[in-house]
Amino acid sequence: MSSTHGSRPGQWVKSTYSDGHGGQCIEWAPEHAAATGEYLVRDSKTPHAAHLTLTATAFSTLVEYAKHNA
Repeated sequence: MSSTHGSRPGQWVKSTYSDGHGGQCIEWAPEHAAATGEYLVRDSKTPHAAHLTLTATAFSTLVEYAKHNA
């Protein structure tokens, strides 16, 4: 996992696990993931800040965590 600035992954999509009330607003870049195998995740409230770059395994773990702790 790493945190990076400045890359342009294309379209960001809000996670279906975000609460929609200004709280937990997580976005990811599915087109980037499909093209590169890197899963980019960011806080939608700070889109110009750094984002996380996750492996497929780490992203899957994050999604499972969100499912069980939302």
